[in-house]
Amino acid sequence: MTEVAAGASYVRSLARHDLPDLLGLLDRDPWANVFVRHRVASAGIDQRWLGAQIWGYFERERLVSACHVGANIVPVEATEEAVEAFAERLVRRDARSRSLVGPAEVIVPLWRRLRPTWGEARSERLDQPFLVLDGDSPIAPDDRVRPVAVDELDVLFPASVAMFTEEVGVDPTIGDRGGYRARVAQLIAEGCAYAIVEDDEVIFKTEVGAHTHAACQLQGVWVTPRRRGEGLSERALAGVVYRVRRGFAPAVTLYVNGYNTPARRLYERVGFRQVSTFATVLM
Repeated sequence: MTEVAAGASYVRSLARHDLPDLLGLLDRDPWANVFVRHRVASAGIDQRWLGAQIWGYFERERLVSACHVGANIVPVEATEEAVEAFAERLVRRDARSRSLVGPAEVIVPLWRRLRPTWGEARSERLDQPFLVLDGDSPIAPDDRVRPVAVDELDVLFPASVAMFTEEVGVDPTIGDRGGYRARVAQLIAEGCAYAIVEDDEVIFKTEVGAHTHAACQLQGVWVTPRRRGEGLSERALAGVVYRVRRGFAPAVTLYVNGYNTPARRLYERVGFRQVSTFATVLM
């Protein structure tokens, strides 16, 4: 779909002059839109630096919805009409993305529209409670939780690979040419990787995958298998919440697979509450 006459609806790639309108759109839901808000704040809206496009859906020349289109498809405030328009343009796009992520009420119909062309997904996770904690945890924080030091990449990296493989079902280092290791190194360098390390072994870890002035999003919460069942994750996660609320943003968010009952109970005990439902489709 291309730009047409004023008064009609259309989709086009956003440019620098669209940035104020995009930021206003993103700030309508600063918790749900933290990933795209973080990406735009870090790299701007220019595709050369962002490594992705931001598409806008317009009605009567007004930006109504947006969509991050790169390795990840991430809709922003997408209406039913915008979902259809984005799907039409994505079907015509040469390359498929690796994932679709966002509110379930947007991702489910978008994926339904794309599946006949893109083919079957590797994994459909269509019920992912989206959780928020905008205060400190009622659980006393574990003071062993700390940012991972720059010279501890070789300590954290095996735990990161183990977590990803366990969660996604694929070893991220296979055929990767060092990209995953570089991403872990970047998180450490930015002060976004947190862990409890004992005798050069990570027993707990998580990262701040995205952050803005309003919220940050945790990812990769993991406890080494031999220490599971000891209850250490509650205080460890409470420790992370305490630190990131003071170092990044007042609200901490994450999303979890609906079928992961132990994790959901953990997050509830730590103080997280569900505010919506996300969905993820992995290609």
